Amino acid sequence: MVLVRHGQTDWNAAGRLQGRTDIPLNDVGRGQARAAGRALAGGGWDLLVSSPLGRAAETARIIGECTGLELERHEPGLLERDYGTAEGEYLNGLAEAELARIFGVAEAEHAVAARGTAALRRLVGEHPGRRIIAVAHGTLIRLTVSALRGTAHPRVLNGQAVAVDLDLLQEGGREPAAAVPVTAS
Repeated sequence: MVLVRHGQTDWNAAGRLQGRTDIPLNDVGRGQARAAGRALAGGGWDLLVSSPLGRAAETARIIGECTGLELERHEPGLLERDYGTAEGEYLNGLAEAELARIFGVAEAEHAVAARGTAALRRLVGEHPGRRIIAVAHGTLIRLTVSALRGTAHPRVLNGQAVAVDLDLLQEGGREPAAAVPVTAS
């Protein structure tokens, strides 16, 4: 399985916190999606899914054009972290106290990791033996992969793909670790 972060949006470029606000890809983001699709082409992929948000779905459709896959489903568990009233805030150059205030209204990191892990386990369970491309969001990918691996995963860039070891998703594999030290991106 591979997780791909959606391509860039104007809010990404401006350093604004998107969360679940449905901002479309910009031209740079479409190019990043094409580059991800070209990198994944020929990989023997069987299934293409995405978050329901438009930027992830458009990225998935562009990847599908390169891989020959159709976007088969929108998986609600792959939605980005809910930042509540902080969505739309500019993050660049903010002091730690201001960042703490902004992230204080957000969905808890452990809840995001648990939701992401459950979605991936569900996909693998419903599609055993299939090679899956799942297009999602930076914070969801970072927190989920951090929990699965038991170590902090670095920030995921727009259009970047992160491989997930299916053994981590099997029953009896690691459970999401709420204590994994991660920071907001």
